[in-house]
Amino acid sequence: MPHSLRTIRLRAIYSGLALFVFCTASGLAGAATLCVNKAGSGGCKSTIGAAVAAAGYRDTIEVGPGTYKEQVTITKTLSLVAQNEVRPVIIDATGLSNGIFVNGLAAAPGEGVLYVVISGFEIRNANYEGILVVNGSDITIAGNHVHDNNKALDLSSTPVSCPGIPAFETNEGSDCGEGIHLIGTNRSTVIHNVSEYNSGGILITDETGASWQNLISGNYVHDNPYACGITMASHGPATSVVPLGFASFGVFRNIVEGNESALNGLGLPGAGAGVGIFAAIPGYASYENTVMNNNLHDNGLPGVTMHSHANFPSPLPPPYLNDNVIVGNQIARNAADTADATTPGTAGINIYSVVAVRGTVISKNVFDDEAIDIAFNVPAGSQLDAHFNNFSAAAIGVDNLGAGSVTATENWWHCSGGPAGTVSTCATSAGDLVGGAAPWLTTPFVP
Repeated sequence: MPHSLRTIRLRAIYSGLALFVFCTASGLAGAATLCVNKAGSGGCKSTIGAAVAAAGYRDTIEVGPGTYKEQVTITKTLSLVAQNEVRPVIIDATGLSNGIFVNGLAAAPGEGVLYVVISGFEIRNANYEGILVVNGSDITIAGNHVHDNNKALDLSSTPVSCPGIPAFETNEGSDCGEGIHLIGTNRSTVIHNVSEYNSGGILITDETGASWQNLISGNYVHDNPYACGITMASHGPATSVVPLGFASFGVFRNIVEGNESALNGLGLPGAGAGVGIFAAIPGYASYENTVMNNNLHDNGLPGVTMHSHANFPSPLPPPYLNDNVIVGNQIARNAADTADATTPGTAGINIYSVVAVRGTVISKNVFDDEAIDIAFNVPAGSQLDAHFNNFSAAAIGVDNLGAGSVTATENWWHCSGGPAGTVSTCATSAGDLVGGAAPWLTTPFVP
């Protein structure tokens, strides 16, 4: 996006969030307001960290314009608000682990950090994440510009690695944890942020606890070259800090809604999708998540990519990737999947698994300029329902590459005659569809 348009979008996000932040802060009866400015004048602190240390429960910290070269670590309930109406408020974490770290690891088991607001900052140059939340509940991350983080990523190593990343991040060696990262976090909101030029954009994982009922909405996630734009991935537990065996906690019932995810995962072959949902090996679980009303285009893997790669002999349950819903998205010009999940052409959605995947619903999506709109490569016992989608012209609308069961009626195959039509722009089907494609829509579905 041209710099001027990016600036306009950021200003619109900040101004639109002003009332939200005011209402949030004004509802904290008895809480104090602290201030930060570069000079430390007028009773204000000169660093954000000093203000955080001095803040009490539910206090608000207002940070004035300027560049603050520090990592901000938050372990208590507070609101951290940038006063950026005139000039940006920048956290430059050059040489440091993170820009902002909401650290609930030291809290009582099952509690974490509650009710933190982070709004309006530009966060850049961290070795790992721009914003990292570990064991948080009811966290709000709103209207921030997170860019050019993940500086420790070593692309020269084989495999790609992230030297020095904390031990509780068990699977981020290849991407340093991405721009905004929620670990073991629930009932939290990531809204109207811009995440760009990190290794990946926004990541939800479960190394230190389950991540559930989080909302990722209205974000612009683009040009993150080495991972997905938005990812929901189950990982192995961080046994260095969690006294647990080897089963994951799970990533479930999260909503990814109304985001634009574009031009991610282009730095290496097959580096990242628009939205990824992953449960790679036994014991891992990513389920009952919803991907809806997003604009997913021009990414280095399919627009929505779901993977489960291995089911080796294990006392743990098989990978669990059930009951995910993909609905109402605009999906265009994404790349083919790669490696074991290879698709025979560019793809809008690819679901690949070595174990049965049930309860997947793909509905009311609009595809454009994909060779394959929906690819389903899973074993017997799997089930997919695909209805009310508008397929790309001359594409394979649904390609059942495995032995799973696919029901794909009431779709628009880009011509009134359905996939059997004689018009060159008709979409087609491949592989078995339960009962065929009929009945189909004779005009495009209108959301």
